Amino acid sequence: MKLSQFKFKLPESLIAQTPALHRDECRLMVVHRKTGEIEHKEFKNVIDYFNDGDVMVFNDTKVFPARLYGNKEKTGARIEVFLLRELNPEHKLWDVLVEPARKIRIGNKLYFGEDESMVAEVIDNTTSRGRTLRFLYDGSHEEFKGALYALGQTPLPEYINREPDEEDAAAYQTIFARNEGAVVAPSAGMHFSRELMKRLEIKGVEQGFLTVHCGLGAFREIDVEDLTKHRMDSEDMSVTEGLVEMVNHAKDNGKQVCAVGTSTLRGIASAVSMGGHMKTYTGWTNKFIFPPYDFTVSTALITGFHMPYSTMLMMVCAFGGYELVMKAYEEAVKEGYKFGAYGDAMLIID
Repeated sequence: MKLSQFKFKLPESLIAQTPALHRDECRLMVVHRKTGEIEHKEFKNVIDYFNDGDVMVFNDTKVFPARLYGNKEKTGARIEVFLLRELNPEHKLWDVLVEPARKIRIGNKLYFGEDESMVAEVIDNTTSRGRTLRFLYDGSHEEFKGALYALGQTPLPEYINREPDEEDAAAYQTIFARNEGAVVAPSAGMHFSRELMKRLEIKGVEQGFLTVHCGLGAFREIDVEDLTKHRMDSEDMSVTEGLVEMVNHAKDNGKQVCAVGTSTLRGIASAVSMGGHMKTYTGWTNKFIFPPYDFTVSTALITGFHMPYSTMLMMVCAFGGYELVMKAYEEAVKEGYKFGAYGDAMLIID
């Protein structure tokens, strides 16, 4: 597959800028792989497609307030710092992106907050935009994290053209988020309300969780036409024994295993044993999935509507079939479905 095959015309007006009023009341497009049929529903209707003993797998990663603004020493220049991940808690070292990168050198100090009480020193250059910062803070690690996160903003995707507000802190997060470490929300899971989760439980649909800490790699521009030459950024992930047993039992009994979100789909595919079952896994994954790809565990996928050329769109095409998914996207544009993290949803099922 070539990069240019994942181009489609997306009017800017269809990129959702705000969350839905109620999580489970966005629109839902249901795509049937076997027949090619496309249905238009409301998200809460997703329950109608699952039965007792089926399993839904969610990503329970938690987004932290990763975007903050500081001032450079002496010049006072405003610098955006995007926290990627903590490298060393003891020494308060963080892997970050800085903008504008050209203004930041090793040895520079950055001051944060109105009183400039949070100070960081640049100690390494990792990429053209990337830096390693050492925060200078007297206090416990918990106090430091609390102070740092108090300065941060919800890291909304760049296609949302506004500053984040208080509502985003809760809205750009799933209701079951518990393992902190993501800078990108697993947005398919954001459609699930507590009421819908309860209704699924009552119907006998089992709920399992893995953790994939979604990074910015999924949004990084692909600069090669030949997709086999693209390298994904690695993401930290964990699959527990409990989830493995739940999924493999469902698979052995002919039940559905539904991945909620492309990060979950990728996580499951990264933890597949030789026999096509799931296995426990803790570590990093840089798996890049694009058509054709044989999914041996997941039988259904809940996802959002993704941007042109994105790795998420490529993964959805790998799962649903390139022609069918691109046809569904064409219909989504025609029918005015909303795209992006705060947009509408798609269920791909046999």
